[in-house]
Amino acid sequence: MIMAKSKEAQEAYNLVKNLQKRFVYKLDLLSSTIGEDKPFEEITWLRDEGLHGGGNRFESRDHILFNAASVNVSQVHYDDEPSKKLQTASAISTIIHPKNPKVPSIHMHISLTQLRDGSSYWRIMADLNPALANNGDEIFFNQALKKLSKDKYEEGIKQGEKYFYIPALQRHRGISHFYLENYKTENKEEDYNFANKFAEGIIDTYVDIISNAFKKRNSFSVYDIKQQLDYHTLYLFQVLTLDRGTTSGLLVHNQNDLGIMGSLPIHINKTLLASWADKVEAPQDELVRNLSEVIDEKGQIDSQTKEKLAQVVREHYKKYPEALSMQASGNIIPPTVSNHK
Repeated sequence: MIMAKSKEAQEAYNLVKNLQKRFVYKLDLLSSTIGEDKPFEEITWLRDEGLHGGGNRFESRDHILFNAASVNVSQVHYDDEPSKKLQTASAISTIIHPKNPKVPSIHMHISLTQLRDGSSYWRIMADLNPALANNGDEIFFNQALKKLSKDKYEEGIKQGEKYFYIPALQRHRGISHFYLENYKTENKEEDYNFANKFAEGIIDTYVDIISNAFKKRNSFSVYDIKQQLDYHTLYLFQVLTLDRGTTSGLLVHNQNDLGIMGSLPIHINKTLLASWADKVEAPQDELVRNLSEVIDEKGQIDSQTKEKLAQVVREHYKKYPEALSMQASGNIIPPTVSNHK
């Protein structure tokens, strides 16, 4: 894999790789102490056979602790194509879905985009997503967000609440959402340090939450499992119909579909998903129906199904490019797809 040439891109790549190492180490430690003692497995991918970068992801193999979990790092660059607006993009994107319905999921995304004109900006996201809400977890996570983001807390919460709202269902995806789009100041070193410390703090906070939850919330009912299945259905619905980052990744290229779809849980309620087609505006009703059709009757989301879902999303927005305006956004809509042209 050929790395980006610029110093800023190299530093950003080191940042996301170190964050990945930190998170995977802590999750592997949990597996060795209270799970099956099965470490995360590394899978790599290449963009244009490595000419324009690529990445790796660590996927969970501990089926006692995790429903699905993926910690992804990527760096895509166009050092050899000066006509493109984008020079390089370096990112860590991770989703952890615990198996226990009383243990919350988390999503975190940290990325640096560097444009051809030398400008750059960060995208910083962290959100707590429980199937069964726990007030103590919400308070603990929000306290961490406030401490880590300081004067950026109110803006991050405001954008997060906007981005992760699901209009068709009149609810948010999770219980705590933080999002800064196009974040930058006059001091690039301070921006780098903020992104790094914020992500480290979120990782440590989440591991604290789930370590306690795994140990103390070890009894749950059939109803709890049903609630989790329905929530996982909502999670898939939000990701595949509203999440701008997921859609942009799929439209830019098809060389990492399984990595991009790593945020999806392993089972959903197909009947519930299909019922939501009537709740969204056209042409998104067609998207929901087509997504439902490629999922089997058991609601299994395996690798083959993920590839089918990726193709459904890709084909939908090629057919209805105007529907991209219906996707989620913070205060600014990033021109991710056009930057790659």
